[in-house]
Amino acid sequence: MKDIILYAVPVFVGSIIIEVLYLRHLQRHHDHYQTKDTVSSLSMGIGNVITGIVSKAVVFGAVTLFYQFRLFEPDRMQWWYWVAIFFADDFSYYWFHRTSHGVRYFWASHVVHHSSQFYNLGTALRQTWTGNLSGSFIFYLWMPLLGFHPVDVILMQSISLLYQFFIHTEAVGKLPRLIEFIFNTPSHHRVHHGSDVEYLDKNHAGILIIWDRMFGTFQEEGKRPRYGLTTNINTYNPFQIALHEWMDIGRDVVKAPSLRAALGYVFGPPGWSHDGSRQTTGQMRQAIGSEPKIGVKQVNEISSPYAETNR
Repeated sequence: MKDIILYAVPVFVGSIIIEVLYLRHLQRHHDHYQTKDTVSSLSMGIGNVITGIVSKAVVFGAVTLFYQFRLFEPDRMQWWYWVAIFFADDFSYYWFHRTSHGVRYFWASHVVHHSSQFYNLGTALRQTWTGNLSGSFIFYLWMPLLGFHPVDVILMQSISLLYQFFIHTEAVGKLPRLIEFIFNTPSHHRVHHGSDVEYLDKNHAGILIIWDRMFGTFQEEGKRPRYGLTTNINTYNPFQIALHEWMDIGRDVVKAPSLRAALGYVFGPPGWSHDGSRQTTGQMRQAIGSEPKIGVKQVNEISSPYAETNR
């Protein structure tokens, strides 16, 4: 099957050009793009397309295999089928995304997307080269078992990815309250890309923010996020961006004093260490006394997504 993402490439490129012109010439903001960073993001996107030639075949094969053991035969021509698969895909994405922040093995692929210290449409293209090959598709395998057709499962994943491209921007502030309550928006996703302690591991939504509200991972946007990682990698080399966390895992496993510690370095949360020399998100929040909250008063004081903050 053909990937609809490939047909969207001209739209991606055109949107990035429009965003740059808007921010620099109309809004007079010059700190939202950096040439080397954007080139790195585009390189990661190209690499994702190249590796996807193999990895997406693996995913489609796995989904097709599970479809052979489907429990139901839903009618693809019924409207409710498409409503159901939309919610099923978005629910699956939420748990995949949340797990990718909570289990280092999956974080090793996903960290690529968070490695830029800028937040723009170019950053949206900073995609993993190893995600599918490392098994991220397992979060979707229940869908073909319920009878959702493999082509439809892959199609919904692409639609979700297309939607998420457009929320990677600081050119859009907060949208009307009802939209902000239901959907993942630029405001919600800016929070997700923040490396501030109060923003870490929040807003894992794909299209609908309702999952974060339901499962306790929602955070309102207040101050402008400080983008990137808690410890930035400071490189523009696409191979280092793609593989640095996998190499770090390998080094930690080799030096681990026990099998239990080795497993912790692979399947524990990012930041876990056997000797406490590093900190997980939970430990960082515990270290400052409690989970920080952004109050309503502070949120209301932010009149635009361009509020000043140290970078």
